[in-house]
Amino acid sequence: MRRTVLAAATAALAVTVTAGCGAVDKAMDCVKTADAIGTSVDNLGKAVGNATDDPTRADRALDDIDKELSSLKNKTGDADLSKAVDDLNKAVGNVRTAIRNGDHTPDISGVTSAAKEVGKVCTP
Repeated sequence: MRRTVLAAATAALAVTVTAGCGAVDKAMDCVKTADAIGTSVDNLGKAVGNATDDPTRADRALDDIDKELSSLKNKTGDADLSKAVDDLNKAVGNVRTAIRNGDHTPDISGVTSAAKEVGKVCTP
């Protein structure tokens, strides 16, 4: 009987530790991706500031943000993070539309705000 209880407790502990590691890995992925998004948003700000020199830089920065958002969205089941990612996707879409409509210095404040929210949600 004692061996059975000990074996069950050991198995339960192993499951808890394994699940905990998965949660930690997920949180670390979120933090890394949020950091990459922050870098891409910084690049977007620089690209918009120098739009007359190279208008394609803004598109590349937006593509980078899209790539990171896709990665992050596929790794989470968290409702707050999903909303933050959706808000950032919408803000990126607004900037893309502005650029396509000829705005060489679009307002990226929505992207910046939404990226900060992703960072907040991802911070453990």
